[in-house]
Amino acid sequence: MQITVTELSESLSLHPEQFLGIPFALAGAFFLSLGTQFQHGGVAKVGQRLGDSGRGLGGGQVLALFGRPSWVIGTVLIGLTIVLQLISLRFSPLIVVQPLGAIALVITAVLNSRISRVKLNRRSILAIILCVGGVAAFVMIASFTAVDQPVSDAALVTILLILAVVLVVFGGIFAIFRDRFQVLMYIVGAGVIYGVIATLVKVMISGLLYSAFRWLTVFCLLGLVAAIIVGFYFVQNAYSSGPPDLVIAGLTVIDPLVAVTIGIVVLGEAAHAGLFAVIGFVVSGFVAAGGVFLLSKNHPQRKTRANGASSA
Repeated sequence: MQITVTELSESLSLHPEQFLGIPFALAGAFFLSLGTQFQHGGVAKVGQRLGDSGRGLGGGQVLALFGRPSWVIGTVLIGLTIVLQLISLRFSPLIVVQPLGAIALVITAVLNSRISRVKLNRRSILAIILCVGGVAAFVMIASFTAVDQPVSDAALVTILLILAVVLVVFGGIFAIFRDRFQVLMYIVGAGVIYGVIATLVKVMISGLLYSAFRWLTVFCLLGLVAAIIVGFYFVQNAYSSGPPDLVIAGLTVIDPLVAVTIGIVVLGEAAHAGLFAVIGFVVSGFVAAGGVFLLSKNHPQRKTRANGASSA
């Protein structure tokens, strides 16, 4: 039985104009990979000059980052990434465009391997394939089921409450276990925070378009500022304790998984998804998350650092 292009296009849940967000998201992924590489280099230079206390970046180290040209360039590129992501969210449902950032993982892995002259091993390559493959499957399923739904005040309040809980939980964990915080914890924390941020921004964009949520604007902005500061601090600490492609792997998988989960549960963007689509979401999400865990355990640069530390 043959399926024509017309029949296939009719089965897609997205309107033609909603596909406009996809190229913006892909462009954002490209600049994200470049920005990450530059920022990582800047953080590494500051760490070499000021030392690493093992308790995360101090105030002086954070301020010193602004004096590193490479870090500033990386920050500008990531700022451009954010602009492109906002444009993509304007056109397309969150669960379609947010996972596309995983493309940055492939670009960053290649760049980092060449710059650091550390060749990726087989398990690292397998982990990257799992990350990108899981996200690709997720996006494919979403393209046939995702819909933009009207957002209510209650949904926005729910997202703000989720953000508050996330900030309190990860802030508390960091305050208590700061001496034992490792790269994976920083990545998970930043990924979850940025995932909630992406969802909140998507809702705010919808609110501005339809002149809604005016009385909640102040709370949204305050929440965004607090979340961006905490997420920024976690990401910079992740750079100081892990390779850039590992950081990107966590952010481009955990971030969209959190954002998509909120998009499905709170915003109802997968309201038309059937049982098999839901199963597909869960399986592809686990595959992508498993790739991040595998990469964190088998990245050659992490093993090199660990061996160096143990022999010191």
